[in-house]
Amino acid sequence: MGELSAAIDHLDTEDVSEIPRTQLAEQLLDLHWQMARLQAQIARRTGVRLP
Repeated sequence: MGELSAAIDHLDTEDVSEIPRTQLAEQLLDLHWQMARLQAQIARRTGVRLP
């Protein structure tokens, strides 16, 4: 989880106004894909029943 947190912290430091539009569009697509993957993992863990 630390790596995930560090990656988000890194994104937070970027000045998005300095990112070229084409690269920004690519990043947005990738961020949405990664968010969907993260939501799937949250759903997997939500459905686990603890003893």
